[in-house]
Amino acid sequence: MTTNNKPGFPEGFLWGGAIAANQAEGAYLEDGKGLSTADVMPDGVMREIKEESNEMNLYHKAIDFYHHYEEDIALFAEMGFKTFRTSIAWTRIFPYGDELEPNEKGLQFYDDLFDELIKHGIEPVVTLSHYETPLHLVKSYGGWKSRKLIDFFTRYVEVVFHRYKDKVKYWMGFNEINNIHNIPTAAGGITIKENEDRLQAIFQASHHLFVASAVATKRCHEIIPDAKMGAMLSLSGIYPNTCHPDDVFEAYELRRRSLFFSDVLLRGYYPNYVQRIWRENNIKLDIEQNDLALLEKYTADYLGFSYYRTTTYKAGTTTFGNTGGLVGTDNPYLETTPWGWQIDSKGLRYVLNELYDRYQKPLFIVENGLGTNDKLENGEINDDYRINYVRDHIKEMKEAIIDGVDLMGYTYWGPIDIVSAGTGEMKKRYGFIHVDRDNDGNGTLERKKKKSFNWYKKVISSNGKDLE
Repeated sequence: MTTNNKPGFPEGFLWGGAIAANQAEGAYLEDGKGLSTADVMPDGVMREIKEESNEMNLYHKAIDFYHHYEEDIALFAEMGFKTFRTSIAWTRIFPYGDELEPNEKGLQFYDDLFDELIKHGIEPVVTLSHYETPLHLVKSYGGWKSRKLIDFFTRYVEVVFHRYKDKVKYWMGFNEINNIHNIPTAAGGITIKENEDRLQAIFQASHHLFVASAVATKRCHEIIPDAKMGAMLSLSGIYPNTCHPDDVFEAYELRRRSLFFSDVLLRGYYPNYVQRIWRENNIKLDIEQNDLALLEKYTADYLGFSYYRTTTYKAGTTTFGNTGGLVGTDNPYLETTPWGWQIDSKGLRYVLNELYDRYQKPLFIVENGLGTNDKLENGEINDDYRINYVRDHIKEMKEAIIDGVDLMGYTYWGPIDIVSAGTGEMKKRYGFIHVDRDNDGNGTLERKKKKSFNWYKKVISSNGKDLE
């Protein structure tokens, strides 16, 4: 455990940006890639999968990062990125998920991608599964409700650990694993059938995900001894709607249901409070003999998390969701984006302290950004609103470091415009780099720097000192 307690960011702070394979790569059936859940969720992760994969789906083409990665990485390098977070598409390596042998063309693509990053001095940070379970595993096995997926996932991670052991030193398991309550298909590769016990299915699938994460951590440390394996959660903040004791305690309970996932992954055991949840909901998990020992021994090395907003929570709103976004009430003290997300930079300092107080393990902000409308005027995009958003959040990160938080890095979400996970559209833009593609899939794919591009470049070159 290290602490800084000094103004400013530590030397070697990992500044950069983050994307996901399914939201950026496109080429969804190229070079042997199989179908994933993302390929049949055209309206975004909040919707159910569709049986047909050929309906209009921006994920299929996305921004064609698959063929433009050299150009895009050159732009990231121009901004001065120290690191770049992306994900490996599981279905590029094992198209169906249960094969015995990997797809060499998929492996070669990521070889080339990581080589390009390293050539520019950019450290890869790689998520092993980012909202794209192989569709075959969902349809044939029931997704992560089946224990068989632990073995399939282990085979996959062993292949990529061996292949990229000299190129990738920072790994994460399952993206926003706690979102399985809100979006079970995207986050857990499961579909809830009519009349099925939803909580039983979700907690059993979560157990399998926990065991798979522990096995991945074990194999990562064995195959790449100098690598770090992190957990990744969605951890935007929650406040009580009022100071009424019921609001306060129920908001606390909701937060704890989300932190349950990081409690298991970072502490290595099921916390006492979950026993009541299981008892009151008649949940009985199938836990094999060695499972709990694995969870205890192979905990995550750091906690990566996404932070976009805060919500307030009113007592009596039943949810097992992660951060209350679907049932939250508006905070009158905060501004709201066109997509209804409230902007709360102070909340980031709050969450950083909350997490570090709880775990005393390094933290890594691997997603944070502003998704909104951008207007191209006279050939320029003057996105001062994005600059203001990031500036305010970086200021609070500085304060958290002075508070004593061990913060590894910051990868802004969507440094280049990509398909929105939540809505499956291009209109909701995050990037410092504009991509000419619209919601109908039209456009030249031309990349263009926004005003925020040079501002973020200045932030990185000054290690967070120059925010003007």
